[in-house]
Parts: sequence; C-alpha cells; structure tokens
Amino acid sequence: MAPPPPGDPTAAPAAESPPVPAAEPARDHKWGFGAFLFVFAVFVMSAVTINAVIGLAGPDSTDSVAVILIGTMVPTALATLATLLVTWIRGNGPKIDLRLSYNRDDLRVGLKFGLIGLVCTTVAAAIWTRVVGEENATSSLGTLVDNQTMPVVAAVALFLYVWLVGPFMEEIIYRGLLWGALERLQWGRWAVFALTTVIFAVSHLEPLRTSLLLVIGVPIGLARLFSGRLGASVVAHQVNNFTPALAVLLISLGVMHS
Repeated sequence: MAPPPPGDPTAAPAAESPPVPAAEPARDHKWGFGAFLFVFAVFVMSAVTINAVIGLAGPDSTDSVAVILIGTMVPTALATLATLLVTWIRGNGPKIDLRLSYNRDDLRVGLKFGLIGLVCTTVAAAIWTRVVGEENATSSLGTLVDNQTMPVVAAVALFLYVWLVGPFMEEIIYRGLLWGALERLQWGRWAVFALTTVIFAVSHLEPLRTSLLLVIGVPIGLARLFSGRLGASVVAHQVNNFTPALAVLLISLGVMHS
C-alpha cells in the first residue's frame, strides 16, 4: 500500500524526537593555586589586623563580646568573599567552579559521612585529651569564650556560626577553591583529598589540635570525594560541628567550662 501523500490529514504524525538536554557550562577557569594563596593571605592579614587593633584598644577589650564575634567571624568571612570574587572574575562563578550544589544526594552523602565523622571525632577527641592533658584539651575559641558569659543573642549567634555558617565558608575555601586549584594541576583525586585534608588541619593555626583536625577533616573530605560536589562536604562539616558548637554555646552562657 502506497504511503499517503504529503499533507494528507490521514497521515500519522511523525514521532517527536526526545528533548536534547542543555549543554553544561564550561568548567574551565583561569584561577589556580595562586588564588588559594591569595585567599589565605586575606584570612591571615585580616586576623592580624584585627588583633593589632584590639591590642591598641587595650587589654580590657580582648574580653568584649564584640571582639570575640568579630575576631571569630570576620577573617573567614573576608576570605570567603575573596574566594567568591575569584570565581566570578576569573572563572564561571562558585556553582560551576566550586561544584557548589545542594540536592537530596548531597544531603544523604553529607549526613552519612557527617555521622561517621562525629563518631570518629568523639573517639579521637577522647584519645587526644588523654595525650595532651585536660588543661590543654581545648580550642582557641573555647579558650576565648571560657569564663566570658555572653548575652543570649550573642551566644546563639556564635553557636549558629560554629555549627552552620563557619563550616559553609570553610568548605568554600578548602574543598572548593583549594580542591579546584589542585584539580587544575591535574593531581589525582586521592592526592587532592589528602592534601586538602592536611592543609585544612594545619591552616587552623592551632598546632596542638592539628592531629585532631586531621581526623575531623577525613570524613568531610570523603564526602567531597565520593559525591563530587561541595554540598555534601558542607553538610558533613555541619553535622560534625554540631557537638563543638553546642559546647561553645554552653560555655558562652556560663553553663559549663572548657
């Protein structure tokens, strides 16, 4: 039987081709390890400047609530802003360059590695405390807020920073910018994971806690490694930071001592 002529209303409609997904934006960028060094310099210089200003203000100012909040939050916030500017000016923005995303898989992977990290950190912290002694088993932030009762609003702000905001900013810097810089150097994924974990621990500038920070950084880095995205490591970091954030809250409210 001959096919119906073109334009015949009895002809069957042609099958529609499946939609073609939009091409992903280019993932190449013009920033590298030098960008991380620049961002880390912003962090260090801002911290030094704040400490210098506090020193000029006199010894009594070191215990003020404003100084604690500014000294804790501002250097990391400025470094994070510098990171975002680098990706906007020299790359494709943080979503592409830093693999910054939040979806159900990120949440699932982040929760899994975060809970694993919480268990590992608890065990490691107990061992670390026995090694360094009770009197030395604290963080610089814990020492800063110890015996310094803060207003509830300030204490809650510090709690939210340590639990949620701080981890988000640190992940942008270390497992976003630094991770991407090392990938651009064509390092293997496990080498990138190892080096970012070490730099994350060392760059906190707390030599006594470096070994503990290495343990903390491993599951967070694994979340980034296995998901391929920053959202998972952010969630893992936030889960892992809940316990220390709660401790900071209780210390700053005068409920417990570090």
